[in-house]
Amino acid sequence: MKRILSIVVAFVATITVGAQNIAVVSPSNSTKIYQTLDEAITKAESGSIIYLPGGGFQVTDNAKIDKQLTIMGVSHRGDTDNADGATIISGNLNFIAGSSHSAVMGVYVSGNVVLTDSIANFTMRYCNVNSVQVKSSKSGGMIINQCYIRNRSLFGNCNVTLENNVIHSAHEINAGKIVHNVIVDKSWYHYTNTHYYLGNIKSSTITHNFILSTGFDGSDCYRDNNCIGTGSWGDNPVVLPANTKWDDVFKAHKGVTIASDYHLTDTWAKSKDPDLTGIGIYGGSGFSDEALAPIPRIVSKKVAEMTNDFGQLEVTVTVKGN
Repeated sequence: MKRILSIVVAFVATITVGAQNIAVVSPSNSTKIYQTLDEAITKAESGSIIYLPGGGFQVTDNAKIDKQLTIMGVSHRGDTDNADGATIISGNLNFIAGSSHSAVMGVYVSGNVVLTDSIANFTMRYCNVNSVQVKSSKSGGMIINQCYIRNRSLFGNCNVTLENNVIHSAHEINAGKIVHNVIVDKSWYHYTNTHYYLGNIKSSTITHNFILSTGFDGSDCYRDNNCIGTGSWGDNPVVLPANTKWDDVFKAHKGVTIASDYHLTDTWAKSKDPDLTGIGIYGGSGFSDEALAPIPRIVSKKVAEMTNDFGQLEVTVTVKGN
């Protein structure tokens, strides 16, 4: 709670300077303000939280994350009540050796989230990213929850939990969990020269997923036999024929975008037996449609056009927490 209050003070103190200022709260609860995300990443102490308000931030591939950091934005969506809109990072987020226990929350990333070397216990939640690329099978304990992943992700044969996400496709998971997701497309897998929704999944739990298949074809899902699950798609999947009209199933199906609404239509859900309310992204721990990270956000701000009689510039800010 103390860190949250610190960031509110930092937001209010810097709002007259510019909305793009970045507050970094150290493990000792001291706050520093930086002008660029590269600088914040480079100068932050290990264990710090980088708070990003709504707006756009550029990160270069030179800004390697080699320490434990939490990068937290307001939301990847532009339709929340945050006065400055979505938190958008242009570029790739590169995590290298030393960055175990890091996290990314509440941001839109134009590029990829890349984990190089051996990285443990990485968490990504409430994010919208192009893809996740894991380079080392020694990484593990990764959690990806309530995210949009727009293109194929390769997890380097490491342990990862994919839960309550809308994802394009996923390959190379070992001893992981793939539960309560909507998987919307299949992509080419280089080892087999075939296209799969789920490719090279080993010793993993696969259950309660919606697979938007182009047809019930075993070649759409490639995994070895010691995965937990009774069929090619795991336990309790929903895989419908190629001629399915997905807008009859979901309230709005527009791919891996926030324009989609993957709530089941009442007509389709009621036509099925047994009840399907536990299937897909709204089952299990559930999916947040707002995708708001646990960070206070500015819902309104007003800066006076001129100073008062005492030479002071009046600023009115309304801050709202989750």
